[in-house]
Amino acid sequence: MKRRNGERKDRPLLLDASAPKAIACAADAVRAGGIAALPTETVYGLAADALNARACRKIFKVKGRPASDPLIVHIQSMREFGLVAKTNPAALRLAAAFWPGPLTLVLPKNPVIPDIVTAGRPSVAVRMPSHPLLRRLLKLAARPLAIPSANPFGYVSPTTAEHVRHGLGRGIRHILEGGPARIGVESTIVDLRYPEKPRLLRPGAISRAAIARALGRPVPARAIPERFVAKIRKPRRSGPGQLAPGQLARHYSPHIPIILHPRLSLSAAARAPSNEAWLFLRKPPKPAGPSVFWLDETGDSGRAARRLFSTLRRLDAGPWRIIHAELARGAGLAEAINDRLRRAAGLG
Repeated sequence: MKRRNGERKDRPLLLDASAPKAIACAADAVRAGGIAALPTETVYGLAADALNARACRKIFKVKGRPASDPLIVHIQSMREFGLVAKTNPAALRLAAAFWPGPLTLVLPKNPVIPDIVTAGRPSVAVRMPSHPLLRRLLKLAARPLAIPSANPFGYVSPTTAEHVRHGLGRGIRHILEGGPARIGVESTIVDLRYPEKPRLLRPGAISRAAIARALGRPVPARAIPERFVAKIRKPRRSGPGQLAPGQLARHYSPHIPIILHPRLSLSAAARAPSNEAWLFLRKPPKPAGPSVFWLDETGDSGRAARRLFSTLRRLDAGPWRIIHAELARGAGLAEAINDRLRRAAGLG
């Protein structure tokens, strides 16, 4: 496998995913208990054998991720779904409607999944991805893979291979270069441990409305009533971790503070100090100064989501003291954009 021009020997390999041996090289790494970074349809991820506790611990070490934050198990087939989780009719209905795709389901786990993957909980988060490179890796590895985002814990998620290399440096040996992530925000997560009480844990590209239509019932984003919680929490000396990733009040955060606004105006930006950045959802109608940025020309939520994390990283590398960000309007990906912005601002 050739290195890209100028690649230093102490830097991770950026493998061209179109090269015949690139995915095979990554598959060999994860089968041997190692880790590899690669694109998914949502963001770039860091993969390890989900059935190998020692391999999964490497993910936590490289990312600086606390053991209380569980991983999502990625599968290649419905046979693997039954291997890692205890399914139910509601889960099978959503799987039929949205898999392969950016939807994660939380279900009771099977014993084959190590506790390190689930933060000590008796449930597991599972999804079947649609990205062709990742599906090829899953097939070659011939096992489920635990894959969180490939970035330092808590920081803005990576949507390119260069983001991964910049953030995790020498902690990863193999990074598959597959171009920018298509969706740009992490998967939708739905809790189906109690299928009669589904709830949305994290919004994403699969909208709440689409999930509700598939299930034939509302899908609120609220805590399960205590009478249900008592059934699923087992007493532990140190207590279980989170139910699913992406639940922290502060997450996906740049180093620069973010202030959120329902609407931004060019007049406010013009009066502000020159070291404050202003991030509009859509391109302002009038010419703007060097401190004004936007996510999409027309405010399209799909394109805005695709550029959200890369734009936050760009601003974080600039001379700014504060980022003023405009919240999106509507449902679907707009809800996902707002969720990421609120957590980036520490308001999740």
